Amino acid sequence: MTAEFIRDAAATAVILGFFASSWFGWALDDPPPSWRARLITGAILSLATAGAGAFYTWRHWSDGSVFDGSTSRAFGIVVGIEVALAGIGSWYLSARDRSELIPAWIALVVGVHFFPLAVLLEYPMLHVLAALVTVGALLSVPLSRRWSLPISAVTGVVTGSILLAAALYSLATVLV
Repeated sequence: MTAEFIRDAAATAVILGFFASSWFGWALDDPPPSWRARLITGAILSLATAGAGAFYTWRHWSDGSVFDGSTSRAFGIVVGIEVALAGIGSWYLSARDRSELIPAWIALVVGVHFFPLAVLLEYPMLHVLAALVTVGALLSVPLSRRWSLPISAVTGVVTGSILLAAALYSLATVLV
């Protein structure tokens, strides 16, 4: 379940921690007031995890990485497709006056994009992350409606929590 190289696990903690904080921030758009302190705590913990990951990425920079010329190119293509799909879908939802669905759409795209990245980066934990984020995105709309909560709040807390857990897992593998 771990990354082949320490540097890659540390860099994964940076990236996932940063984006977890972003999702907690998105959840702060219009959450129930009782959620605010926990969302802020999640965002701060996510940024601290990213910072620790950055330190260990720097410390292990010369230790090797799965990234080479072809891996970097394929990674860029996967991320480019992800960004394009997120943008096109967001534009479409906005044009159809369904902007409230944008967080769930973007979380779905993010979840699905981790499947090819798990194979490309040879990091099996990313398969688990992909499945959890994808399922969380698919459930966020019906759960939001069932509980009469904003979709951004539910999607943000679910996606942020999953990304933070994965970032902490990656950081833990660096420290062990």
